[in-house]
Amino acid sequence: MVAMEIDIKLARKRLAERKADLAEQSDLANDARKPVELDQQAVGRLSRMDAMQQQQMAEAAERARKRDIVRIEMAERRIADGDYGYCADCGEVIPVGRLAIDPMAEKCVRCAGR
Repeated sequence: MVAMEIDIKLARKRLAERKADLAEQSDLANDARKPVELDQQAVGRLSRMDAMQQQQMAEAAERARKRDIVRIEMAERRIADGDYGYCADCGEVIPVGRLAIDPMAEKCVRCAGR
């Protein structure tokens, strides 16, 4: 089987689009991460608990977005260093299909499963 060549230009484009999408999602969710107001008159106890749970979920989603941004920046560094598309553990070529699904992938399927 012949390995397909990695399209670095396309990879850069996908990474940039994903980074912009994450930034936009973060901006849109900014209000959901704000502290919950504990005004007894305005909101009942269950509603406050619900609002606090939603705030925690929004904060968890923001942490996941920040992790993805770090992964994108690491992938951009691998592109700049000429290491993009090679497994960080075994050095084998990461299949193009895997990179199409996750352009931030730094390991081949075998090493990622370990």
